[in-house]
Amino acid sequence: MVKMIVGLGNPGSKYKETKHNIGFMAIDRIAKELDIKFTEDKIFKAEIGSAFLNGEKVYFIKPTTFMNKSGEAVHALLSYYGLDSSDLLVIYDDLDMEVGKLRFRQKGSAGGHNGIKSIIAHIGSQEFDRVKVGIGRPQGKMSVIDHVMSKFHGDDAITIDQTLEKVDQAIKFYLQEDDFDVVMRKFNG
Repeated sequence: MVKMIVGLGNPGSKYKETKHNIGFMAIDRIAKELDIKFTEDKIFKAEIGSAFLNGEKVYFIKPTTFMNKSGEAVHALLSYYGLDSSDLLVIYDDLDMEVGKLRFRQKGSAGGHNGIKSIIAHIGSQEFDRVKVGIGRPQGKMSVIDHVMSKFHGDDAITIDQTLEKVDQAIKFYLQEDDFDVVMRKFNG
């Protein structure tokens, strides 16, 4: 069996470790631990890394299309690798959850997230596994855009580091068990 795990974010150093790039941060953490190297593929508009884990090929993907066009890369790579939406897991930020809260879901709407909207539009399905990471709402008069493009600070940075460790454990568990229902029961909090 083959799996494709996608972390959503925006390419470039300007966006590195911003709240909107939590998907990239999760993929980078997993890749570092597993010593996975990425290559940028201009045709597929993504950074791609892979490994054999528990006897199956796993692709780790960071689209380089910018968030709002993530579906272009995801659809192209699913097609190229001969995968369907049941082989896809997407990790991304969620404004409507408190910082560090995790939610594992198997399907659903985009909930206002432009990266997920793009994936649903391009693959023609809402039925794919997701890991949503809470980044909280902007405080005071800060705009949503300024909030998602800012970095984590203070206690939030510590919380997110712990959350990313939990995501790392959940992904490894998912690849071992190959049953997202079990992952949801174990890691939803």
